Amino acid sequence: MSNAVPVITVDGPSGTGKGTLCGFLTDWLGWHLLDSGAIYRVLAQAALDSGIPLEDGRSLSVLAARLDLNFKQEPGGIRVMLDGADVTDAIRTETAGAAASRVAALEPVRTALLAMQRDFCRPPGLIADGRDMGTIVFPEARLKLFLTASPEERAKRRYKQLKQKGISVNLHDLSTEIKQRDARDTGREISPLRPAPGAIVIDTTDLDAGEVCNRVVALVQSTYHKIPLKNRQ
Repeated sequence: MSNAVPVITVDGPSGTGKGTLCGFLTDWLGWHLLDSGAIYRVLAQAALDSGIPLEDGRSLSVLAARLDLNFKQEPGGIRVMLDGADVTDAIRTETAGAAASRVAALEPVRTALLAMQRDFCRPPGLIADGRDMGTIVFPEARLKLFLTASPEERAKRRYKQLKQKGISVNLHDLSTEIKQRDARDTGREISPLRPAPGAIVIDTTDLDAGEVCNRVVALVQSTYHKIPLKNRQ
C-alpha cells in the first residue's frame, strides 16, 4: 500500500451498516471503493455456476485470478460489475453469502485475492469494506473502523431488506444463518473477523444510518483534515 494514498478500512460482520456507510463515504470523499465481500460473493457464485467444489482451494484460486471486477457508484448505490455486466443483485442472495463465507476460509483463495484487493488502492483515496481490511489487507491505514451490532438486530435488518425486494424469508432462519456465519468468520484460522489494532469500534444496534455517518464524518475530519474532500461539510 502506498503511504501517499489515504485508506479508510471498515470491517465487521454483515448487517451492521457497512455498505451504507461506505457508499456515503465514497460519495462524500470522492474516493474509490473496495467491497471485498462482493469479491468473495462473486467468486463463490462463479464456483457454483462452474461446478467447482467450494472446498477446492486450488481451483478457486485459479478462478479468482481471472475475475475482472469493478465497483460503480450510482445514484441508487454501489453496483458490482463483473466483465462489464451488473451482477449486484445476483450475488446478494443468502446462498451466495453462505458460499462466500466458506471460500473465504481457504488460504489459497485469500492469497490469490490479496493482490487484487490492494490494487484498488489508488489516488485520491480508498474506502475498504470487509472483514480483514484493517488487519490484513491495509494494516497501515490511518483510520480503521469496526462496525458491530447484535445478531438479532442484524437479522431484522436483513429480513426487512429481503421483504422489500419481495423475497420470502423466515426471520428465525435468518438469525440462525447469521450466527453460523459469525462463528465461521471469527473462528477461522486464516484472517479471522476481529477489530484491527487501533480500530474504532462502533456498535450500530441502536443507531440509524445518519447517526453512524455523522460519527464517522467527525472521525474522518479529525484524521484527514488536510486532505481535500469532494463534498466536505
